[in-house]
This record gives sequence, C-alpha cells and structure tokens, in this order.
Amino acid sequence: MSTGITMASMSTYAILGCGSVGYAVAEDLVDEGKDVLIIDVDEGRVEALRDQDLNAKTADIGDEAVPEAVADRDVLLILSTDIEANRAAIENVRADGSEQFIIARASDPVTADELREAGADAVVNPSKVIADAALRALETGELEHKARRLADVLDETEEQLAILANDNPGPDSIASAVALQAIAEARGIEADILYDGEIGHQEDRAFVNLIGVELLARDAVEFDAYDRLALVDHAQSMEQAIERPIDVLIDHHEPEEEYEAAFVDVRADVSSTSTILTKYVQEFDLNLDEAVATALLYGIRAETLDFKRDTTPADLTAASYLYPFADHDTLEQVESPSMSPETLDVLAEAIRNRDVKGSHLVSNAGYIHDRDALARAAQHLLNLEGVTTSAVFAIDDERITLSARSKDIRINVRNVLEDAFDELGEAVGHSTDATVTIPLGIFTGLETSDDNRETLLRLTEQAVRRKLFAALGVDDNGN
Repeated sequence: MSTGITMASMSTYAILGCGSVGYAVAEDLVDEGKDVLIIDVDEGRVEALRDQDLNAKTADIGDEAVPEAVADRDVLLILSTDIEANRAAIENVRADGSEQFIIARASDPVTADELREAGADAVVNPSKVIADAALRALETGELEHKARRLADVLDETEEQLAILANDNPGPDSIASAVALQAIAEARGIEADILYDGEIGHQEDRAFVNLIGVELLARDAVEFDAYDRLALVDHAQSMEQAIERPIDVLIDHHEPEEEYEAAFVDVRADVSSTSTILTKYVQEFDLNLDEAVATALLYGIRAETLDFKRDTTPADLTAASYLYPFADHDTLEQVESPSMSPETLDVLAEAIRNRDVKGSHLVSNAGYIHDRDALARAAQHLLNLEGVTTSAVFAIDDERITLSARSKDIRINVRNVLEDAFDELGEAVGHSTDATVTIPLGIFTGLETSDDNRETLLRLTEQAVRRKLFAALGVDDNGN
C-alpha cells in the first residue's frame, strides 16, 4: 500500500500492529531491503512472522514501554485496526519527546483528525484507499469499454467519416475533431472535418493554419456522401439542423437536441471535449502526432481560460499528458497573435465610446468588418482599473454583434446576454465570456444605407446599452 510519502533518507522502520495492511507494508519494505521491526499483541501472529524470518516482537502497542523499544527507528507505521490503541501509541511516543516520523491508520475522517492532533505526521484510511482504487479501476474499465465500442462504430465506416464540429468552431471543437480524425485514420478510416458558419476569431484562424489542419465548410461538400457522421463538441451549435442519423456523439455539454447515436460519450464533469478525446488517444495507444497533441493542449487551455475557469482534475491530467508532445513555439504564436490595424481601430473606438456604470463597462465600436476584433477589445477593456465586466458591440451589414467578458464570479455573462436579448438573438459562450448576434431589422427596421448609418448607429446604441445595463442590474446612476 502506498502512502504517497517519499522517505528515501529514512532507513529503519517499525510497524506497530500487524494485521493484513501492516503485513503487506512489511513485505514490501523487506523486499526493498529495509530494516523493519514488527510489534503486535497477537503471539500467534508474531510467531508466524518469525517463521518467515521477519523481525517481530510481542507487545501491546499502547503500552508505555513500546516507545523505548522503537526508539532507534526512523519511521513508525502504526497500523492496528484498534484506532484507540493507535492513538495511545502516538501519544506515548510523543510524550517521550520523539521526533520520529509517524504514519497512523484511521478508520474515518474524524479519527484521522484525532490522530493528527495526537501527533501523527500522516494518516491513511484503508477504506478510502480501497474505494479510490475501486473508482480508478471502474473509470479505467469504463474507458476500455467505451473505446472498444467507439472502435466498433468507426470500423463500420465503408466509405468516409464526416466529423462535424461546432458552428463557427473554436479551439476545443477543432482540436477534438482533429483528434477523432487521427483515431479514425489510425484505423484505416478516411475522415473529413466539417463545420458550419465561419472560423471568425483571429486566434482560431491562426490555430488552424499553424497546425496544418484542413476544415471543410459543410455547404461546400456533398454531405450525404459520407456514410458515417460524428458530432464533436457540437452541443451548442445554432446553425443548420442535422437531418440524418448520428453515429458518434462526443461532447462535454449535454445537447439540446435529442440525438439517437450509436455511440455517445457526453461528460459534463470535464471542462473540454479535448479532455475526453485525449483519454481516447491514450486508450487507443495512438502514436501521438505533434500537431494533434498541440491542438488538444490548446483546446483544453482555451476552454479553461488557461486553467482559470472550471478546471477539473481530468483536464489537468490530460494537459499533463499532452505537454511533452506539443509544439510550444506554435502555441505561443497562436496565443499571442499580432494585432491587425482594424482591431486597433476597434479598440480605440471602444475606449473612446465607453460607458462605465459601477464596475460594468459597455461600449460601441461603430461599424466593423472583423467581428473577432470585438472579443479582443472586450478583453482589453476588462483590464481597466475598477472594471469587472465589459461588453463591446458593433454593426456590420447584417447584424449587431456583442462580445462580453467578466471576471466577477457573481455574474454569468452568457445568462446576462440571454436575459437582455432573449427574444432578439441567441447567446453562446460561457459564464466568463459570451457573444450574441442580433439581426439589425429587429431593432430599427432601417436599411443600412449611407444616409441611415448614423441614425441606425444611434438607435442601436441606445437600445443595446439600455437592455444590457438593465440585465446587469444597473440603474442610470450606476447603482
């Protein structure tokens, strides 16, 4: 049994109370060539230990004479099933002023605290160790089963697999699709990655270019020609409906649509679909390509805001696995793209037009061509002193786009946008960053001719600011 404690410099040990756990520890230590003394109250057990050439003595571990018998030992492992005897042994040892390292056996969290208070340096609970091991075995078994099932479904592909990512796909969706494509191709299955909408964010376009992945617009291919279809990180898509059978569904969000897929793995307890696909990459023992590892690591980092948002142990474990295989120069290029002249202009306009009420900032960036610039402007404005929530909106030829960011843990900006514009547009994103797009005609009924541009901008600005501040719970006085 492992305690998780490294004691390379400690060479002599005493085990007080040698039930099944103590015996297992003693065996492992002796096999490692350690000097081990065993003390147990059961004479028959001590005789049996001596028959196995183990150094064992008979004594009640709670006896006041025991500390002297183990005074030359560096480490004491007090492992009796009698927790009161364990406590007495610890107290007796500490009463003699000993600074020996003590590991004690507890039966539950309460007794664990009590043994620490008595002087134990570390506490183990065999029941918890067994439960943790059982859960790890269950997780491993479930993953093996799911991997076999996924392989069976993929292997039924006769012609070609279509992997459909999220609409306007971001890093997590792209990376997950890239990983599933690699798994499929390792099994001799040809697969294309498809998407609806556009790859709008500057970082996402750089990401796709730098890792060298090919993404195909769904409306540019013969969709029905693919005999197998996988949806990957697709749950929050808003565009075209899927009017054909789904074979594979992998996501970290529960889909709003009810899909009957041959294989489903939806895990809301992790923060990225890239985390799920990393587990499959490991389970299939894939010869991990640098581009796939880089994509998955970036997908996890982007979805968790570099491990600052809703990060789970599974996300961290997956990232740790991917880290040695990834191209970190590429990651740096993706995460630090140069700022285009239009982005700089949008940021300047957003700074100039900012309206701050309390800690909330709303700004109008005017007319734009690159909607990605709004997200970067919102992020930059969030760094202004006293600002905890920022929202920047702008107009193009067809719509109003608003990008919001927040570092206030009390605010879910996606919910704020849904409350403000529920009947006008659909918000997408997370609790800390979200976007909503609204058709222009809903607000004004005006055409976007040159004569009407200023009027349109003014009316839009009034409506958006009013609705957004109201959804944030801010009145005209900033309260």
